Amino acid sequence: MTQDATTSEPSTPQRAKRMPREQRRRQLLDCALQVFVAKGYHAASMDDIADVAQVSKPVLYQHFPGKHELFLDLLDTHLAQLERMITEALGSTEDNKERVSATMTAFYEFISREDEAYRLLFTSGMDNDEAVETRMERFHDNVAAAIAEVIADDTGQPMAEATLLGHGLIGMITSAARHWSRLSERPDLDVSSQLTSRLAWRGISGFPKEPDAGTPAQ
Repeated sequence: MTQDATTSEPSTPQRAKRMPREQRRRQLLDCALQVFVAKGYHAASMDDIADVAQVSKPVLYQHFPGKHELFLDLLDTHLAQLERMITEALGSTEDNKERVSATMTAFYEFISREDEAYRLLFTSGMDNDEAVETRMERFHDNVAAAIAEVIADDTGQPMAEATLLGHGLIGMITSAARHWSRLSERPDLDVSSQLTSRLAWRGISGFPKEPDAGTPAQ
């Protein structure tokens, strides 16, 4: 008996539309972020990413040599975004109390984004990966240096000491924000930012501004 052709042929997976190379690369990165956020690095696979992007694995490998390189590309992108948000906050005002608040708010706003890109930084399971560790250290060094410049300019602290304070501040906000991100019931973002800002300000305000030139020190 001859089988009906309409029921014997297997269904063909839907193919993604052709895109310009850079647009396709951006789409693949967006899909990879979804997968890494949902599964973590180790449980995610290139098959998962290709499925979400609706492309074949060869198409995925045309753009990225492997999962590790794809993850590092995403990490670089989002670390750069967070660094830019923090440096913009530092430069947004000359009032140091407001500057501290703006910096803390920038960090909390990053981790509260809908794309949950903060998971690449804090919960991906890649803490012991050398390439990831190098990038995270560079990020902390860059941000600490930006904070140190403000401290040194305002207080006259030697740069080495100001840099130590910068690392202390970025370490504090990183730890607080990481804890906040893991809570099932999180305090309101504004409340969390204000609490962290008050804690930071209580510490950093102990290093008073240098008096203006020509003004005698008290």
